[in-house]
Amino acid sequence: MKQYFYIALILLATSCSGFLDLRPEGSTPAEGIDYSNSENVFKPVSAAYASLRSGNAHAFPYICMLEITSDNADKGSSPEDNPSAQAFDDFTLDASNYILNNYWTGYYDIISAANNAISQMPLFRQAIQNAETRAEIDRCEAEARTIRAYAYFNLVRAFGRIPIVDSVLTSDQLASLRQSESQAVYEFISDDLDYAISVLPVSYPSGYAGRITVYTAMALKAKAMMYAGNWYEVASLADGIITSGRFGLLADFREVFSITGENGKESLFEIQSSTLGNVNGNAPYMEYAYIQGPRGNSPANLQGWGFCTPSEDLISFFDSRGEVVRPATTLLYRGTTTPEGDKILSTCTNPVYNGKCYTPSYYNNWSFNGYGFDHNIRVLRYSDILLMYAEAILNGAPVGASGLSALDAVNLVRDRAEIPLLDNVTLQDVWDERRAELSMEEDRFFDLVRTGQAVAVLSPAGYVDGKNNLFPIPANQLQLNPNLEQNPFY
Repeated sequence: MKQYFYIALILLATSCSGFLDLRPEGSTPAEGIDYSNSENVFKPVSAAYASLRSGNAHAFPYICMLEITSDNADKGSSPEDNPSAQAFDDFTLDASNYILNNYWTGYYDIISAANNAISQMPLFRQAIQNAETRAEIDRCEAEARTIRAYAYFNLVRAFGRIPIVDSVLTSDQLASLRQSESQAVYEFISDDLDYAISVLPVSYPSGYAGRITVYTAMALKAKAMMYAGNWYEVASLADGIITSGRFGLLADFREVFSITGENGKESLFEIQSSTLGNVNGNAPYMEYAYIQGPRGNSPANLQGWGFCTPSEDLISFFDSRGEVVRPATTLLYRGTTTPEGDKILSTCTNPVYNGKCYTPSYYNNWSFNGYGFDHNIRVLRYSDILLMYAEAILNGAPVGASGLSALDAVNLVRDRAEIPLLDNVTLQDVWDERRAELSMEEDRFFDLVRTGQAVAVLSPAGYVDGKNNLFPIPANQLQLNPNLEQNPFY
């Protein structure tokens, strides 16, 4: 059974309202905390981890903005259900869309929780002189900085120019902030992750599943630098992960997305969620898988809302490549029986669902947690590292100490998928491999934009070049802060 290091979700900040709707953002560190007690050091970081499970950050908005916008997925559900989500599928969204605002506030809530944790670390350092504890304080700050960097990464690739909030601020201070250019945001992300890389350990003792390590920070920086176009750094960071020898591809692709496969050797970062073993339903959970579960299925503990369904285009893509292994996991068809023995009724609303979110019925208990609430979100996987490395080499970065060529890296991923190995490799090959390997994992839309493929691929769906490469700044935020400027064409 999984153990989770942040079960005690203790929020140490007072709330405020105003610009960005930053609910946990406090003006001062919490009163009544004994900063001389080493047992309190992790508590504010625990709150930052807990913020990652927010429905605004990692449920509807995450799914709509990062996957439904791509050619991999359709809105799903039923035609009349949630027109705001449909707007992401056909690129008719505007600044008033509530999902946009939820995404914005969800990630700034994460930032505020991280800032609150970071602001308290100097107080612990002042009160505690023990070298071992001071090292733990540094690690906790590094974890909070990594969480903050992750939030900024998801914001900057969605909106481009955004405000940088790097400390605990008052409502008035928040309302006066201006946007920073995307380059400055990537530099801020890089600085946070450089600190984290210099401090974080390679691993933790057992019982700390999901806690951020140095390899999490390296993987996240590699991905951020891929978007920033710093290919030498992408290659160097990815190569460092490869040569560590701590990661590898699971032999069974389906196992990567199973409950038993969580936090395995292929995982560099997962957002943790578990109700397992807690009959009272008080343990952490998320709605990410539930939202994508089969709609109209029975029993209830195998039924979700049916949003974000794999598209016919994705199915055709798999078919054109002769793929069997990856679509067998990615595509959950109605009228079929899963390897675990669950029947997906032929009367389900949609013909196919996101199989990477499938959670066997025996893990679900509708009395308190519903379908798939135990499902971790896979954020950074080793196969992603291999493909980032390959892309960096093809963009001119030198082969690293691992000795892997771009071709070698891609073929490792293809070999696990049981498809023919390549004799040579191009950038298009890497991009196609990313689609096959990472489909329905919230990367495809941004991959299309950054590689210049979005116009050709998404124009039939309504995508407009120069406009839809970024999302509009939410209207609510423009009202809260008059210094914010809307993105072009909205």
